[in-house]
Amino acid sequence: MAMELLTESSGVLQSAESRRFAFHGVGGTLFGIQIVNLFLSIVTLGIFSFWGRVKVRKYMMSQTEFEGDRFAYHGNGQELLIGWLKALVFVGVPLLILTFLSAGALAYLAVLAFMPIAVVSARRYRLSRSSWRNIRFSFRGRVWDFALLSVKGWFLSAVTFGIAYPVWQNWRQSYLVSHSHFGNQKFDYDGRGSELIWNFLLHLLLTIPALGINWFWYWARLQRYYWNHTRFGAARFSSQVSGGGLFGLMFVNLLLLLVTLGLAWSWVQVRNARYYLEHLTLDGALDVAAIMQDAQTASATGEALSGFFDLDFDLG
Repeated sequence: MAMELLTESSGVLQSAESRRFAFHGVGGTLFGIQIVNLFLSIVTLGIFSFWGRVKVRKYMMSQTEFEGDRFAYHGNGQELLIGWLKALVFVGVPLLILTFLSAGALAYLAVLAFMPIAVVSARRYRLSRSSWRNIRFSFRGRVWDFALLSVKGWFLSAVTFGIAYPVWQNWRQSYLVSHSHFGNQKFDYDGRGSELIWNFLLHLLLTIPALGINWFWYWARLQRYYWNHTRFGAARFSSQVSGGGLFGLMFVNLLLLLVTLGLAWSWVQVRNARYYLEHLTLDGALDVAAIMQDAQTASATGEALSGFFDLDFDLG
């Protein structure tokens, strides 16, 4: 039995046990939601797709459990649509004009310039609409700071011919995690990218002889490293994903998609969520009573930008 600690000042019972996440979603239920979304999106010439995206997120979040309580998603289709229209006017149209004028280099530079805005704004929006026990998450990083970090990371990767790429990725992870909050308390990250370089180089060398399959093991190592160096208060996350587990997961997913001609996508999403969450724990004392609501405002425009640039962001 795990040791339990009682804090006299707050009278809150804290447990040092490993707290596990769980996912209760069902592929058939998600499939039903997505089929209706597809039909209504076709009928409305794509307009309903914004509300459909919200329905999927609400379902996936509501099926994610921690400490006996489910997460919740509070976004709505209207704000996603408005955000998309703003992004279309201020970003999509200028990029289209540059492409039409055959100014490919300028269009590419414009995309690079907007990438940090998309990353930061999308994360700010997504976390601001997510909650657990009625307490909202938030992201408080600034676009300009992340933009400077991105330029530094891209430059470092370029001058080292990609060898220092794990360092840049670790900087990115550190910034996104350490500026994320749950209520009035923040997450912390203490990983160092230099610890990943040798493993990265090893997998580069193994790519051809292993036909690229070895990268499942690198991805698993990366996931474990990122989570194992993420803290919330006195508690630390721990991931137990493995290369073999990821390979098996993706292999079966591919078979399902091939056999069903893509119709099994809902089951693939559920399988992925279940695998990652059931291999994730939060270890150490956690004073839930000390966490207070401290919600932040956020626009959905960045969420739309992330869609333009084919990006996706979750809580991790």
